[in-house]
Amino acid sequence: MESIPDNNPQLLVVDDDPGLLLSIKASIVSLGMPEPALLSDSRLVIDLLGKHRFPVVLLDLMMPHLSGMDLLQQIKKEFPETACVIVTAVDDVASTVEAMRKGAYDYLVKPLNTEQLAIVINRAMERYNLRFGLSLYERKQLFSDLDNPKAFKEIIAEDEAMALVFRQVEAVAATDYSVVITGESGTGKEMVARVIHKLSNRKQAPFLAVNMAAFSKALFEDEFFGHAKGAYTDAMVEKKGFFEQADCGTLFLDEIAELDLSLQGKLLRVIEEQELYRLGSTEVRNVDVRILSATNRDIDKEIKKGNFRADLFYRLNMYNIKIPHLKDRKNDIIPLAQHFLKIYAEKNNKKIDSIAKDLAEALIEYQFPGNVRELENIIAGAVLLEKSDSLTLSSAGSLASDMKPFKRVNDKVLTLAELEKEHIGHILNITGGNRTKAARLLGINTTTVYRKIEKYGL
Repeated sequence: MESIPDNNPQLLVVDDDPGLLLSIKASIVSLGMPEPALLSDSRLVIDLLGKHRFPVVLLDLMMPHLSGMDLLQQIKKEFPETACVIVTAVDDVASTVEAMRKGAYDYLVKPLNTEQLAIVINRAMERYNLRFGLSLYERKQLFSDLDNPKAFKEIIAEDEAMALVFRQVEAVAATDYSVVITGESGTGKEMVARVIHKLSNRKQAPFLAVNMAAFSKALFEDEFFGHAKGAYTDAMVEKKGFFEQADCGTLFLDEIAELDLSLQGKLLRVIEEQELYRLGSTEVRNVDVRILSATNRDIDKEIKKGNFRADLFYRLNMYNIKIPHLKDRKNDIIPLAQHFLKIYAEKNNKKIDSIAKDLAEALIEYQFPGNVRELENIIAGAVLLEKSDSLTLSSAGSLASDMKPFKRVNDKVLTLAELEKEHIGHILNITGGNRTKAARLLGINTTTVYRKIEKYGL
């Protein structure tokens, strides 16, 4: 069976059952959506895509001749921008995860729910339009290209690497996509998340930021889902969890990779079903929340290690924004340093209005393992010690010796990992081994300090 409407269809449905094809077509048309193209022979899909370039393909997983999984791989190889939605007869997590790894946008389980079908198709179409739109901007990005430059006024940036980040933020903010923001600690992931919310259709509703590393297994359900009165001994009144507090708005899950594996399934269920039960209650509560997440870890590695659920990651990672390390944004270092100088000079009632050449040069060459937060701490500490009207390298105190582009041991240039190990060890010596103080000086969180100590055997 092959049916291609004349009105330039945007959706191709592929299934070896003609009856099911007609049923899906009827459901789609009944929703007021354009008539889809239909195809029952999976072997003809690639040629058809070459002629019509459908933005979205609805693809049955189990088909004769050429399976949905094999066809998915071919489509993503030859037409990578096409969004593929897998349809499966069994809710098989392993097959679903494999399909998502091979490039599937989403999946649906038979019998198809009409409402869910519409949501997934519309989101897949949005994603195609977003990716296609961004592909038109593959040229070098400029801050002058931004539609809403005022939205980014809290983020100090002049480097072109951040112009691309800002452009991605503008593009994805208007959608309802879940977004994963990646980047090392101290790069400003939460600030980017706040701008996404500010530019979204949810801007009038709450933005709630939550650090996932702060919650134990015992606290997770109570904090995220809330509880009914009398749910446990101290539950004197009912309580809304984070999901209900952020209803119609945005929930930002910082350090998402820190969430215990045993709790990830509970989070996935709420995201998929958009409903929850408070502790001690049998009443279902619907929630409408956009999820933004952030991590400084390589989640692909965490998935391979078995520390993070692949199906949860694919739900969270509808779109990814990577914030570059400060050392890769050289043009931002001095503007950021001047910004922090103004703040801390005012706080300490000091008339310091410039950065001396020696400090400026050292800052530009420094690797900044703690990113923007470390730069802020360096400037804050230097302001306290500076006695002139210009911030100098000597005022950076014990950190000044580290602020060099290279360090040599027996004429050997150290690798970045060796530099990081040496620098963290130096800061631990300064703080007398106090991990919390070391984290503050480095501009990273305490969990990361412990991980680095274990990694380098400090």
